[in-house]
Formats: sequence, structure tokens, C-alpha cells
Amino acid sequence: MLENPNAGAVPYDALLLLSFGGPEGPEEVVPFLENVTRGRGIPRERLAAVGEHYFLFGGVSPINAQCRALIAEIQRDLAAHGIDLPVYWGNRNWRPYLADTLKQMAADGVRRVLVFVTSAYSSYSGCRQYREDLAAAVEQAGVADVLSVDKIRAYFDHSGFVGPFAEAAVAAFEELDESVRERAELIFVTHSVPLSYAETSAYVPQHEAVAQLVADRVAERYGRAEQPWRLVYCSRSGPPTQPWLEPDICDHLRERTAEGAEAAVVVPIGFVSDHMEVIYDLDTQASEVAAKLGLPMARAATPGTAPGFVALVRDLLTERAAVERGEQVERAGLSTLGPMPDVCAAGCCPNPRVQGKPALCGRD
Repeated sequence: MLENPNAGAVPYDALLLLSFGGPEGPEEVVPFLENVTRGRGIPRERLAAVGEHYFLFGGVSPINAQCRALIAEIQRDLAAHGIDLPVYWGNRNWRPYLADTLKQMAADGVRRVLVFVTSAYSSYSGCRQYREDLAAAVEQAGVADVLSVDKIRAYFDHSGFVGPFAEAAVAAFEELDESVRERAELIFVTHSVPLSYAETSAYVPQHEAVAQLVADRVAERYGRAEQPWRLVYCSRSGPPTQPWLEPDICDHLRERTAEGAEAAVVVPIGFVSDHMEVIYDLDTQASEVAAKLGLPMARAATPGTAPGFVALVRDLLTERAAVERGEQVERAGLSTLGPMPDVCAAGCCPNPRVQGKPALCGRD
């Protein structure tokens, strides 16, 4: 009898890449933003103003192209390791919509799916909201009695996520002139969230853990006893009266330059690929601020389709599959905060607006 080539993936018969989604043309920008902000009562005029940074890039978000590229690499990596598993793609806020993808999977005969979310950290917007959207999409697609859905755990401290950032941080230091490289400040950036999200999740501690891991790699590379760093934020939204995580990256650059900073290396550890927040908030806004300040700045690359990050998907797929088969596994995690549980605990990362909203892949 031939060995099952998909033994490492059993009991799963499909992998689903679940992402945020983004517009792919100017006419899609405002409808996309309406999807993102649905239920918050934001006027269409305000959404048009918010969408201006999309129009700087032809109304196209880079996230969909990044997803397509990642899926292609995941498929190649799985095939190279003898795993013949279909990889599907669904988005929360734009085509291909999650419900449509789930309906197609059911029609294709898929019965047990493992979901990989393009968000590495724990928070309401980074985990539970995806789980809520999964529950809503399963209901909308009418596949609750057909598809069994599991979600890959938060993977912020997996070597396949941390490693590419460490390599990219060192490469960014090397981009700076030798005259300032030694004194360049290491700045980690992630998406700001309301304080209410941060206070009910491990969002900030997880980012701090990743930052320290990357900073340690930088220190090792340059023979330093330690590498100081700071965690800052970007992409704040919401009403001015609502407190969000601070400081903003641009404010931080201004403050540090006034205090004598000579150069900066910016590492966007909150993002798995070059999202709009990276190419606009960092490569456009922050870069313009640094240029006006006369502050040399280099931005580290996101994991994107780095081999280590692609391999992370396979590693977490086979890890979870082994757990489901009842096997003992060594779960990957580089920090004292991880590895995270496969199934979210009851009440974790609670919805700040709607208590008790249905969510898959958790104990509540």
C-alpha cells in the first residue's frame, strides 16, 4: 500500500488563507471602506477623504497581490514537501469574499479546513474579529453542516515570522551610511488600536516580545551588548476623544530628532507584508517627515514571501494536524508568551461593541 502523500495534513483536506482585503481600482476604494467601517455611522464624505492615500497608488491596495504571491509560494512549498493540499483564499472586506470562498470549498467537496490568518498577534481586530467573520460567513454561505473549520494559532513568536524580520532589520542597518549606522535607533512599528483593545489582549506584550527577539539578533550581528529599541504605532483612526496606542511614528521621529537622534531603522513588525499602512504610513508619510528633519531612515522589509515565512505556514499546518490526530508535538515558539493555544480561550480579546457575538474556533 502506498503511503498517503498528505499524511502530514490529515485530517485537513484544504487550507484557507484569510486576509483583510483591499481595493484594486479607484472605483472600489469607497465601497471597500464602507465594508470596513460598516455599522459605525461614518459619512461617505469622510470615507472619501480617508481613501485619498489609496488614490496615491491608483486606488489599489497592495494586500491582494501580496496574498496571491503568498498563496503561490505556499502551494509550491507544500508540493515540495509531498503535501497535495488545495489552498483557497477569502477576505473579510473585499473580493474574494470569505462567504463566497466557503461556498466554493463546500461545492468542491472540502469537509475539514484549516484557516491561516494574515495577522500574527492577539487582539480583537487581529484575531477575534476574524473568528466572528468566519462564523458570519459560514452562516451566510449555508455550509455550517458541511464544513468543519479550525484556525491556526497566533504565530507572532514563531521563528518563521521573527527570523525574516531579524534578517530585514540587519539589511536595513546596512543600507545606512557607515558614519551613522552605529548610532542608528531601532524603531518597531505596528498598527495602533484603541486602548480598550490593548487592555483586554496580549497585543502590546506580544509585539514587545518580537521586538526584543529582533533587537537581540541585531545586537549579536554587530557585537553589541544590547540594542536599544522603541515600539511605536501608525494608522490611528477613530474619533479624537477615543484613546489609542501612542506614540505615532511621525511624532516619535520628530521628538527623537529634536533630542539628537542621528538615524533610524524602522521595522514594521505588525505586518506580514507591505500593506497600505506600510507603503503609505511608513514609506510615504514617515519617510517624508524623516527627509524634512534631515534624519537618515531605512525601512526593513516585511516577511512577504520570505522562505522562512512560507515554511511557517506548512509548519503550523502539520503541527495542528498532528494535534488533531492525537500525536505529541513540539510546538514552535521563541518567547515566554508562546506558543499560543490552538483554540482561543473563553472571553479572550472581547468584542468592545457587541457582547456575545458568535465566533468560530474558540471556547465561547
